Amino acid sequence: MPGGTDWPLWEVFVRPRRGLAHTHAGSLHAPDAELALRNARDLYTRRGEGVSIWVVPATEILASSPEERDPFFAPAADKPYRHPTFYEVPEGVRSL
Repeated sequence: MPGGTDWPLWEVFVRPRRGLAHTHAGSLHAPDAELALRNARDLYTRRGEGVSIWVVPATEILASSPEERDPFFAPAADKPYRHPTFYEVPEGVRSL
């Protein structure tokens, strides 16, 4: 049986009790998804910190590069309607 570093790397996301969004908790090595999920539970929710866990193979995550920031995000700049400053908040509205 291979050692832990020979196993695939998994990224772990935990949804805390107080919130609705999963947040990145860390990484771990495991031979398969089932063991990755069990190990993530043992490592990242020992004190009852979460109500849901996601494990994702690190090789399946695609991320943009910081060097590509300007050209990659440039198309969003021409859509001012996506920014809340485009709209006027009616008088008397406390929250949206």
